[in-house]
Amino acid sequence: MNPVFVVTGGAGFIGSHIVERLLGDHPDGVVRVLDDFSTGSEANLPFAAAAGRRLEIVRGDVKRLDDVERAAAGARVIFHQAAMRSVPRSVADPLGANANNVEGTLHVLEAARRQSVARVVYASSSSVYGDRPELPKREDQPPAPISPYAVSKAAGEQYAQVWTRLYGVETVGLRYFNVFGPRQDPKSEYAAVIPRFILWALEGTPLEVHGDGTQSRDFTYIDNVVDANLAAAAAPAASGHVLNVGCGNRVSLLEIIARLEKILDRAVARRHTPGRAGDVPHTQADVSKARALMGYTARVDFDEGFRRTVDYFRRSA
Repeated sequence: MNPVFVVTGGAGFIGSHIVERLLGDHPDGVVRVLDDFSTGSEANLPFAAAAGRRLEIVRGDVKRLDDVERAAAGARVIFHQAAMRSVPRSVADPLGANANNVEGTLHVLEAARRQSVARVVYASSSSVYGDRPELPKREDQPPAPISPYAVSKAAGEQYAQVWTRLYGVETVGLRYFNVFGPRQDPKSEYAAVIPRFILWALEGTPLEVHGDGTQSRDFTYIDNVVDANLAAAAAPAASGHVLNVGCGNRVSLLEIIARLEKILDRAVARRHTPGRAGDVPHTQADVSKARALMGYTARVDFDEGFRRTVDYFRRSA
């Protein structure tokens, strides 16, 4: 029987890249996308026509258990990417963050149990560490969330570990550190900083910098995140664990602007605004546990990933 892989949120930024890699790596497999298309888009699936029947689209919502069960039927692995992803959006809509990220994750876990899915690989976030000063962040540091989004991700991790221990559903949580790359939406009110900076620079709009710009992140190119998901699906030792996925270094907002000016070969205007509620000053991943349990390494560094991303938005402009 051909293997079936489910990607919740598969029409979104991260999910669509996982779908594309699965189709390429498993020519005999079927990839099933579960998405309500509230933020995802068919434009993120430009390879759909070539995939033919190997790509199935299930229009549904992780907040409805029946939809998730329907998508999970016969699946080998579920890659759970559907979520309300933005910290500021969760501050504005904490009930929505809980419904999407906690209840949605619970539905994925329960559907996996009912449908005998071998493994669930789910997206968590570096935001669960909060603003504790210790760097780099290690998985044995206690969570200290400071936003509804971070709380929802920490709760999803707890549910997953219970489903592994109590019901035997294999789960692997991946704490993403600021993912960026092609197909990331730059236009949303809650867009991530890198696509927004690139779009504004290409349009000639001054870059809006929250705070003084010295805050730094372990920005992680999308290919590294896809590598981590596929490794997590296959590594026996990873089951039941939560693992950091990053590059292991930090880049500040001011450094991003400097790199952008170098690539564009011109100065970029900027304006500073007050810092945002729920933001943390710095993040940096210790990825040694992910390396030990599933062989993860960040094969695309920040500079190369940033260059590829700028090139993508230039071509798309």
